Amino acid sequence: MKKQAYLVLADGSFYEGFSFGGAADAFGEVVFNTSMMGYQEMLTDPSYAGQILMPTYPLIGNYGVNGQDDETDRIQVRGFIVREECMEPSHYLNQKTIHQYLADGGISGIYGLDTRAITRKLRSVGVMMGMITSHLTPDEALAELKRKPDYGNADYVKEVSTKKPYVWENDKPVEYKYNVVAYDCGLKYNILRLLKARGCKVTVMPCTSKAEEILKLNPDGILLSPGPGDPEILDYAVKTVQGLVGKKPIMGICLGNQLLGRAFGAKTFKLKFGHRGGNHPVKEFATGRVHITAQNHGYALDPDTMKNGLEVTHINLNDGTVEGLRHKELPIFAIQYHSEDSPGPMDNRYLFDRFIKMMEKK
Repeated sequence: MKKQAYLVLADGSFYEGFSFGGAADAFGEVVFNTSMMGYQEMLTDPSYAGQILMPTYPLIGNYGVNGQDDETDRIQVRGFIVREECMEPSHYLNQKTIHQYLADGGISGIYGLDTRAITRKLRSVGVMMGMITSHLTPDEALAELKRKPDYGNADYVKEVSTKKPYVWENDKPVEYKYNVVAYDCGLKYNILRLLKARGCKVTVMPCTSKAEEILKLNPDGILLSPGPGDPEILDYAVKTVQGLVGKKPIMGICLGNQLLGRAFGAKTFKLKFGHRGGNHPVKEFATGRVHITAQNHGYALDPDTMKNGLEVTHINLNDGTVEGLRHKELPIFAIQYHSEDSPGPMDNRYLFDRFIKMMEKK
């Protein structure tokens, strides 16, 4: 039996569809992703914490869910919006349907909506808070929405970060050449896989770690991970990064890029509807090359506030926003997009090789 459900947005608009997955009401910032595949990786990406995700591709679940494509140990999104739910997936790795996957994780979804219309709305007016409900009327859901906090006021990094240090050992054994510390603000498994494949023993440290705790491990290099939320409220993380600057080679990814910028005094701002998808063109100034990148962020660095030795190395060709930086003297670089892909193009894995060379040189 189909169960009626609503997506209610903070501006009072609502969309009627049908419930699937979990049964509880879902609340979060409604965002869209333009990738044509990779829904399992998206659902388990910590950068979506606190958000309701909507893929623009109309059919979701057609290849099912498997045991290989999770990027963390749980679903991270608050809710899931799709045009059409596939109930009979076809793939040799398939283990369960998208409905079963969401239900097992207690995450509510809604299908049968015009996701193209909702995407156009968010592109026009900007992302906003929303609620998926199969229990409340649209008016009741809107009243509940008005009592909820805004996305930018919550610290989701502490929600998704590991609570205690650990060494990544989930792949086949390799001969370690480098000792790397990953500062976990929302790590994805593929970052750890790619570092280990390059001979790195990776120790993952919680976001609440102090710089002294990280440096005590005597790493050859430090990776600042991606993560969710507004970087302007993460002063504790900025303080940790400031304590690491100049001590060891550093690579930053996504939120890690923003934390590095803030550590040197730069400011960030919220994008109207963010960059989320596997098709964003980014130009690298040093080579003139345009990379097709995977992205998932709603904030960007203000280039006019870049100072203290930082310079912009990459820009987004869609809107001209900062997509990478480096320090003119110190062994530090960062990118705003996802070099680890998953999902997305693999073109940018060379940046992990650059990190390795930076550690070798140091």
